[in-house]
Amino acid sequence: MSTLNLLFHGTQAVFQPMNLLFLVLGCVLGQAIGVLPGIGSAAAIALLIPVTLNLSATASVIMLAGIFYGTNYGGTITSVLMNTPGESASVVTAIDGYQMAKKGRGGPALGIAAIGSFIGGTVGTLGLAFGAQWFSNTALKIGASEYFALMVFAVALVTVLATGSPVKALLMGILGLLIGTIGIDPDLGIPRFTFGQIKLYDGIAFIAIVIGFFGLGEILVNIERKVQDTIYTQVGSVLPNKQDLRDSAGPIARGTVIGFILGLIPGATSAIASFLSYGVEVSRAKDPSRFGKGAIEGVAGPETANNSFVNANFIPLFTLGIPGTASIAMIMSGMMSNGIVPGPFLFRDNPAFVWTVIASMLVGQVILLIFNLPMVRVWILLLKIPYSILFVLILEFTLIGAYAVAFDTFNMYVMTISGFFGYLFKKMDFPAAPFVLTLVIGPLMEKNLRKSLEISGGEFAVFYQRPLTLILLLGAALTIIWPIFKWFKIYVKNSKESPRKAKGASSSDRV
Repeated sequence: MSTLNLLFHGTQAVFQPMNLLFLVLGCVLGQAIGVLPGIGSAAAIALLIPVTLNLSATASVIMLAGIFYGTNYGGTITSVLMNTPGESASVVTAIDGYQMAKKGRGGPALGIAAIGSFIGGTVGTLGLAFGAQWFSNTALKIGASEYFALMVFAVALVTVLATGSPVKALLMGILGLLIGTIGIDPDLGIPRFTFGQIKLYDGIAFIAIVIGFFGLGEILVNIERKVQDTIYTQVGSVLPNKQDLRDSAGPIARGTVIGFILGLIPGATSAIASFLSYGVEVSRAKDPSRFGKGAIEGVAGPETANNSFVNANFIPLFTLGIPGTASIAMIMSGMMSNGIVPGPFLFRDNPAFVWTVIASMLVGQVILLIFNLPMVRVWILLLKIPYSILFVLILEFTLIGAYAVAFDTFNMYVMTISGFFGYLFKKMDFPAAPFVLTLVIGPLMEKNLRKSLEISGGEFAVFYQRPLTLILLLGAALTIIWPIFKWFKIYVKNSKESPRKAKGASSSDRV
C-alpha cells in the first residue's frame, strides 16, 4: 500500500470522535501551558502524562504529541509579548519578536510565527511519513550489537550537545543509567539496588520521576524568577502584510530545511535549530543591523526551524527506537507503557497505530494554526493570572499526577524527592536531557548488550569485528573525549598563564 493510501486511512482514524477529541485536547493544553512563562514542552508533558495513562495507546500518544508541538506554538506568545521565553528554543524569537511588539507590531510577529510553524511542522511531518519507512527498513538489517552501539552513540551525542559543561552532562547521563538499573534483573530475576525495599522491585516509576524533575523542579525555579512586568497586549491584527510575507518566505524555507535535518540527529535540540536559522538569516541579510531591532526574518526563520525540528524528531524515535530529546523520551515512555515498542518493527507490527499518529500530526498543525491566529487575545489573558495562583494549581496537579501513576503514595514521595533534585540540578546548571534519555533507553541498551553477548557466546569481539558496531562505538568515544580534551587543554593553558600574570603584576608593584 502506498504512503498516500496509508496516510488516508490514518486520517480516517484520526477523525474518529475519541481520537479527534484527545488530539484537540492535547493541542489546546499544550498551547495553554506553553503560554505560561518558564514552562517548556518537557515540563508540560511531565505534568499531563498521567492524564493519558488510562487511554488507548493511539489516543495517548496522539495527545502527548499534541502537547509536545502545542507548547512550541504557545511559547512564542510569551517570547514576543513579554520577552520571557518559555524554553531555550524561544530565546531567539524574543530577540526581534519583542522589539516588534514594542513597535506595535506584535500581531504580525505572532502571525508570521504561526504561519512559519505550520509550514515547518507540516513539512517535518510529511518527511516523517515519506522517509520513516525507508529508515525503518534499513534499521531492520542491523543486529543487537549495532543497536547497542547506536544507543551508546546517541547518548554520547546527547551528552555533548547538551547546554553547559560536557562533564556535567556526562554525570547526568550516568545517573540516568544507574537509576534505570534499579529493580529486578530481567535475566537473572534477582533484585538490584533495591536495598530490601519491595516497592523498588519494579523499578522507580519513570512518570513520577519526570513529573517531579520537570514539573515540580520547574515550579520551584520559577518562584525565584521575576517575571517581566510589561506585557504588550495591544497586538492589533495578527495577519502579516504582503511585505512581511515576502520578507519571510526565504527564512521560512531555509528554517524548514535546517530544522528537519537537525531533527534527524539524536541529541540535537530545537534551540540549536533556532540559533542556526537565526545565524543564517543574519549572514544573508543585506543590512544585518536590522536584526535585534524588530526584523521579521528573525522571527520567521527560527520559529519555522523549531517546529520543523520537533516533527522530524519523531523519525529516530519511530524507526530506531531512540529518543532525541527529553520530551520525545517521555512520549516513548507513553508508547511503551501501552505495549507499543518503537523501533524498526513498529511499522510492521503496529501499522494502524503509527499511521494514525502521523496523520494526527498533520491534522494537529491545522488545529494549532486555527487556535493560534484568531485566539491570540484569549491566550494573552492567561499571562495576567498571578503566578502565585498558578503555582498552587500546578503543584496540586503534580501530586495528583504522581499518585495516579499506580494509585500509590510511594510515587508521591518519589515525585517530591525528584522535584527537589530537579531544582538543585537546575540551580547548578546540570542539563536534564541526558538524565531523562539514559533513564529511558538504559534498559534497552542493557537488553541489546546482553543479547549481543549471548549470540557471541560471551565474546566481546562482536563489538569490534562487526564494522558498523566498531564505527559507532569509536564515534561515541571520540564524541565524549574530544570536548573533555579541549576543556583540559584550555585549563592547562590558563594555569600556565596565571603565574605569568601574577609574576608580571608583582614586578610592576616593585617598580
